[in-house]
Amino acid sequence: MLIDMPLEKLQTYAGTNPRPADFDEYWQRALDELDATPPEVSMEPAGFSAPHAECFDLFFTGTGGARVHAKLVRPHGARAAGPAVVHFHGYTGSAGDWAGYLGWAGAGFVSAALDCRGQGGRSEDTGGVRGNTHHGHIVRGLDDHEDKLLFRQIFLDTVRLARIVMDSDGVDPDRVGATGASQGGGLSLACAALEPRIRRAVSIYPFLSDYRRVWEMDLAKGAYQELQDHFRRHDPAHERETAIFERLGYIDIHNLSSRIRADTLMLTGLMDQICPPSTQFAAYNAISAPRAMVIYPDFGHENLPGAQDRVFTHMLEL
Repeated sequence: MLIDMPLEKLQTYAGTNPRPADFDEYWQRALDELDATPPEVSMEPAGFSAPHAECFDLFFTGTGGARVHAKLVRPHGARAAGPAVVHFHGYTGSAGDWAGYLGWAGAGFVSAALDCRGQGGRSEDTGGVRGNTHHGHIVRGLDDHEDKLLFRQIFLDTVRLARIVMDSDGVDPDRVGATGASQGGGLSLACAALEPRIRRAVSIYPFLSDYRRVWEMDLAKGAYQELQDHFRRHDPAHERETAIFERLGYIDIHNLSSRIRADTLMLTGLMDQICPPSTQFAAYNAISAPRAMVIYPDFGHENLPGAQDRVFTHMLEL
């Protein structure tokens, strides 16, 4: 069954969602705001421990004054500067259990796992936007100034976390990677795009890419349901459709991916009806850095056999 373009078309597809004319200025302004926001980093020992790893709750201040939480796990007693990986979770989720990062510590990696603001973890969502806040982070801020888009703030949180890790004891700043699946896959690409020192990235079926393509495929369901809800509630005649998709272009990873300098691996299922393959290829095809894609022809937005082994192997190159 074919749910998207034939593979030969996917391999050259460049995306549909528009790129705002001031896109580069937008993200430079965002990074300038982040630089002007004191990080106010704090760390405290976690209530979880393991014989070979030290576990900490890390907090920092992000844009808008939000206190953002991440889990930090590092090899016990490590002194020499080694590699690190920043991890990003799926939509509405959290950084998960501490035990999931112990294998990385065993291999000599520092791990930092972000709790996205306003989702299932411990990070704050300071809010304060005009317009719809009923459901969904993609649409949060659409009716306010473009600087108020919530995913702008979350993308900047990934940058701040990566920079904190790069400046941490026991981390070589030239050996830091980023990874995640779904929303986490999108955030790993956003992080690598906005923090060019990220050396390796692994993105599993990334979310947050090519919103208009999702809409045109009639797949604004599941994770993208908020797009349909927003039109039904706030623009039922689609009078602002063009403006809405242009605004979403600021937080579209297929527009950011050309900035990536990391050696990037992407894993994609061709039966994915949550994050359609064409939206993933739109981001992948924009990357000019070294890249590779592993295609799972018979799989959708689900566990991909061997995926975590591929993530681990790709990062071991650090």
